[in-house]
Amino acid sequence: MNIKWENIAADFGNDFLKQNFMGPNSIMIMAELAESLDLHPGMKVLDLGCGKGLTSFYLAKYFNVTVFATDLWIPATENLKRINQLGLEDKVFPIHAEARTLPYANDFFDLAVSVDAYHYFGTDEYYLNNYLAPLVKAGGQIAIAVPGVTADFDKNGPSETLKKYCVSGEFQTFKSNAWWNRLWLRSETVEDIKSFDLKCHKTAWDEWLYSGSKIGTGDIPFIEADTDNQLAVVAVVAKKK
Repeated sequence: MNIKWENIAADFGNDFLKQNFMGPNSIMIMAELAESLDLHPGMKVLDLGCGKGLTSFYLAKYFNVTVFATDLWIPATENLKRINQLGLEDKVFPIHAEARTLPYANDFFDLAVSVDAYHYFGTDEYYLNNYLAPLVKAGGQIAIAVPGVTADFDKNGPSETLKKYCVSGEFQTFKSNAWWNRLWLRSETVEDIKSFDLKCHKTAWDEWLYSGSKIGTGDIPFIEADTDNQLAVVAVVAKKK
């Protein structure tokens, strides 16, 4: 399904979207990621690290799936207000949970997705096997999209302009799609792994930087420092064995 961004923005309202961004435009990222997924009505979807629910709302509205909008930072009650505002209370269910204590049965979901969150908890080789993949049915899909880099840094590291922004702990989780591919290949639970950089990287970031958010405005120097185009939004899609 190819839905133009202009139509999505009109459906949800630009003000609503900008008020609920928590980083690069997550709906834009989810829309491109969805092109690599087998989505059909009635599926049960785990949206892990959903933030204020934008990706969950997108999936429920346009694909008629049932989404369990799960986040640690945003209270479920706050997300419920947004769900009710959009009339999606029969399709999106807000859950407050930590990524390693998810309150779901094994083999429950047809699809698990995570946009702009998985790098906070899933960079070790055990998370996928022990915590996420068991919740997905055999043959179901697992897909993530995270901030990353176009290639793993060699001994020279990031460019001089970007280097001073790369000292934070979060930046250490920015990996290439090749790095994520190698990590998931070590998993015993998934197959048919595909990793790639998303085309919407720059546009999704611009939506955030100029959304009017003080935090977004604060990220402008970091993105402008990427003069060598080393930053990316990285996607990984796999099938549960």
